[in-house]
Amino acid sequence: MNSTLKSARKILLTMLLALGIGALFILLIGENPIEAYAALLRGAFKGKLKFGTTLASFTPLLLTTMAFVVASKAGAFNVGVEGEVFLGGIAAAYIGIYWTFLPKPLLLVACFVGAIVVAAAWAFIPAILKAYYNVSEVCVTILMNSVALYITSYLVSGPMSAGVANAQSLPVTVKLTQFMKPSSVNIGLFIAIIVTIGMIWMMKKTSFGYKLRTVGTNPKHAEYVGINPKKVFIKSMMISGALGGIAGCIEVLGVHGFFLNNFAVGLGTNGMLAALIAKGNPVFAAIMAFFLAILKSGAMGMQQSTGVPKSIVDTITAVFIIIATMELLFQFTGKAKKKKAGKVDKVEKIESEA
Repeated sequence: MNSTLKSARKILLTMLLALGIGALFILLIGENPIEAYAALLRGAFKGKLKFGTTLASFTPLLLTTMAFVVASKAGAFNVGVEGEVFLGGIAAAYIGIYWTFLPKPLLLVACFVGAIVVAAAWAFIPAILKAYYNVSEVCVTILMNSVALYITSYLVSGPMSAGVANAQSLPVTVKLTQFMKPSSVNIGLFIAIIVTIGMIWMMKKTSFGYKLRTVGTNPKHAEYVGINPKKVFIKSMMISGALGGIAGCIEVLGVHGFFLNNFAVGLGTNGMLAALIAKGNPVFAAIMAFFLAILKSGAMGMQQSTGVPKSIVDTITAVFIIIATMELLFQFTGKAKKKKAGKVDKVEKIESEA
């Protein structure tokens, strides 16, 4: 409990510090930071359209955040969530466009299943390379993001093209119900929340969750107690990929109604950021994902109301990354101080005995 409160305090301080630095930048351009942040909150929450837009931004971000958290529990650094979102989305679009022989409810299920299978299979590639050949999953997933982007760009510009100015697929024949119109938030939000709760339960309460934590903490110890760290690592990456696929499916079926080229740019990075700030805690990661969604959806309102450019939000996000990185330095400094204090105590003890 104490460690949980300590983590919550650190995250809150990180948020306040980042917002404080953002306020300094706002002052430097001659604007009032209080008015700017008030406009940002109005842009994120005032009215059905704005609040619905915030929830629509939060939905895929929540899933990409959980995707990174699940992989990190097993010691994996899955930078490829964004590519898995793209491929999950294109798989859902293909099934939603061409599998019209299925009744609508089954077609909807088929879209999700197809997105999950394709995205999980994509994540399987870097997982098996890391587990059996010790190839860095970071390098592989970064490169595979570009490959996924090129594959989907080719499909929506060629075989699946709708033939319009913007590269996009034909409309899907099944959609997720939207609410809070005219915003694009849809029942995918509830799917994302249910999936997130399931992931948290899995990580905290099941034997597989114990295996994840054991492998992530000490793979050699896991192997000693009878856990196969390679299999657990691969499964964690595939589950992570599946979550990215679900996010892509929800965006295609619930927000756009077709596959829009480059629709998921930034989703994987922001999800990774939320997970890193929360130190892999799934509950705090979900809260951070919502906070980042507020920043993203409220940025335009801030710019329109106050003249503060929405790039300030990107600055605040960058500050988050810097602070999360600097915490390692703080930990090192703390350890150095403890070590120094231990040496002093030892010297004093020797002198007193003498």
